[in-house]
This record gives sequence, structure tokens and C-alpha cells, in this order.
Amino acid sequence: MNEYRDRLLALLGSQDPFAVLEATPRRAVDLHGHLGDWRVSQPWAPGKWTAREVFAHLADVEQAIGFRVRQIVTSPPGHVIQAFDQDLWAKPYRRLASRAAVRALVAVRAWNLSYFRTLEAEDLDRVGLHPERGDDEDDE
Repeated sequence: MNEYRDRLLALLGSQDPFAVLEATPRRAVDLHGHLGDWRVSQPWAPGKWTAREVFAHLADVEQAIGFRVRQIVTSPPGHVIQAFDQDLWAKPYRRLASRAAVRALVAVRAWNLSYFRTLEAEDLDRVGLHPERGDDEDDE
């Protein structure tokens, strides 16, 4: 998991993670407005998701991550988080309102950030086991 985590964190470069987390919803709102109703339904390339599907996925993942973090913080050590199949979750995305997905992302991200800011050092040191990726302790 360290390799996976490190790869994701490397995408930040020198940016503050909380600053990026705070800016992402505004970026989604701006992108949605820029794309408009017609382009939000167009796939990026053959076989790729549309912006509508990406916005829906972002909203779903925001909920899932918030839930997972809360589970890890409040569960006994060795907690196994629940994996999900993004392709199964994505089945209804083409029929969902992209504006609703963006609004959900904005609201849930604000709520998650509020929660994340309450976490103390011992909370941040907790580890959850991902059934497909393992945990941080495997690589140490």
C-alpha cells in the first residue's frame, strides 16, 4: 500500500493536500459549467467515461472515502475496509443528473474536510486494511 499511497501523494508535488482537497469542488463546478449540458454527456474517447460519469464517480468516491476514514478511526486495529466495484457502481451514472453529482461532491467534501481537520495524531496513525491492496504496515 505504501507504493500506491506514495504514487497518489506524488501527484500533489509540493501542493498542500488540504489546499487541493478544498480547491477540487470549485474546479468541478467550474468544469461542469464550462462543459454545459451537451458536452457533459459526450465520452472523452471511445470506451471512456463521459464527464457526467466522472462527476458521479467523484461524488460516490467522496462518500466512500469519508466512510472509510471514519471506519478506520473508530474501529479496532486491523479493520478491513469494504472494497467496491467501481464498474458496478457506475452502471446508473449515465442516467444521473451531473449537476446533482457536482452538488453532492461540494457538500460531502466540505463535510469530510471538517471531519478530517478534527483528527488527532493518533487518529492519523491508524491503518485500515484494503482487501485488494493490503495496508501500510506490509511494506515496513
